[in-house]
Amino acid sequence: MSAYSVRVAEDPADREACFAVRKEVFVAEQGVPQEIEYDSYDPGALHVLAVREDGTPLGTGRLLYGEGAAEKTGGDLTLGSLGRLAVTREARGLGVGVALVRAIEDAARARGLAAVDLHAQTHALGFYERLGYEPYGPEYLEAGIAHRAMRRAL
Repeated sequence: MSAYSVRVAEDPADREACFAVRKEVFVAEQGVPQEIEYDSYDPGALHVLAVREDGTPLGTGRLLYGEGAAEKTGGDLTLGSLGRLAVTREARGLGVGVALVRAIEDAARARGLAAVDLHAQTHALGFYERLGYEPYGPEYLEAGIAHRAMRRAL
């Protein structure tokens, strides 16, 4: 596998690549219904994209923040919500997920946020704990998959 880079997905082609990765991972692999995978938060979210040197998309994630994310953050404008983190099967184990999380945290810091929340699938709790996230609250189902809420102060 060649080197990769992570960038904010600002142009339409990058955003389409983000959605393609999410469709591959969440819809095709995990069976999440497509109509709930894409939501009303997507247009206002900050999306990040990991791409191989040849332009192949490897992973994505998004940051919700500000007024548009108040429902996700309990109205706390100092809190960001990391979500829709997805890495293609071929790119797993290469550090792409870590690079995406750190890019989202950098974007959150640049916007003056104090902490980042996320809803982790329970199989991924260890991954996020290694990155400094702490679980809180009970386990719950989201899209039929067990999750826990987690938070990391920035």
